[in-house]
Amino acid sequence: MSLLPYSLARPLLFGLDPEAAHDLTMQSLACLQGTPLAWAWCNAMVDDPVTLAGLRFPNRVGLAAGLDKNARCIDGLGAMGFGFVEVGTVTPKAQPGNPKPRMFRLPQANALINRLGFNNDGLDAFLANVQRSSFRAKGRILGLNIGKNAATPIENATSDYLACLDGVYPHADYVTVNISSPNTKNLRALQSDEALDALLGAVAQRREELAQQHGRRVPIFVKIAPDLDEAQVDVIAATLQRHAMDGVVATNTTIARDAVQGLPHAEEAGGLSGAPVLLASNRVIAQLRARLGKGFPIIGVGGVLSAADALSKIEAGADVVQIYTGLIYRGPELVGEAAKALQKLSNR
Repeated sequence: MSLLPYSLARPLLFGLDPEAAHDLTMQSLACLQGTPLAWAWCNAMVDDPVTLAGLRFPNRVGLAAGLDKNARCIDGLGAMGFGFVEVGTVTPKAQPGNPKPRMFRLPQANALINRLGFNNDGLDAFLANVQRSSFRAKGRILGLNIGKNAATPIENATSDYLACLDGVYPHADYVTVNISSPNTKNLRALQSDEALDALLGAVAQRREELAQQHGRRVPIFVKIAPDLDEAQVDVIAATLQRHAMDGVVATNTTIARDAVQGLPHAEEAGGLSGAPVLLASNRVIAQLRARLGKGFPIIGVGGVLSAADALSKIEAGADVVQIYTGLIYRGPELVGEAAKALQKLSNR
């Protein structure tokens, strides 16, 4: 159990600009992970193993991509009790992202809006950080999330994804292809029928080449948006199966604002995350499960701020869940709370 209750740290962090609070937290984790001071936030990991895409996940609660874009804090975040951690999104070249301010809290709704725009230090720095981590050596699952540079024309996006796939492949338990951030111009166009078919076809072909080269077949997941209608979900599901993708991450942030109308910052451009995304995410998960059948792995993410929220993802059809905004509002105790609830469910 962590020595420092998050209830003490949260007022200090929420007194700062959201991005400044994020940077301070990540810098602290990076400096203190692996030291005795890490006990300030450490939690015992709940044992609730499940096998997905040939991987043994130690429990059903993971960290979503986006929090640790540069893979600097894998061990520190893993110490919070996550069974799996996903880091990134990484792009081939370093890029600053969108102009500041670009992150906003909506505390009345337990939500965030961000338009960070894949700000990261680039693939080489990312891989160096991944290789310094001991997380995988402890039997935990590490996902590496890949994207495209903002300056790369959308018609050339595939080259960026393949460059990232080449780099991360030897170091990942699974790779997530992120085509659903609303903060990179035209990125979500890759979810359309022809564009997705071309991208995943190229990714699938490169994966087979890498599997031969490295002697292991790394599962590939695709991360999609909650702002999809049923016909779009059906097309995506069919394309995932056609190209033998191993799973889907549902979902990213939303561009909808219905649930936060009238709140301060509600009209800021960017992706909305947190509690308002829960129902939309669960709707997409349920549609995917109906279309993909029982055995296709689904990672459910979006709006998990309680054990009940985590359970709702499983009930909608997800196999495991991920947390991001919930960690900011609830702290590390949410990880164990959710993992214990899912453990009880799996023991029924």
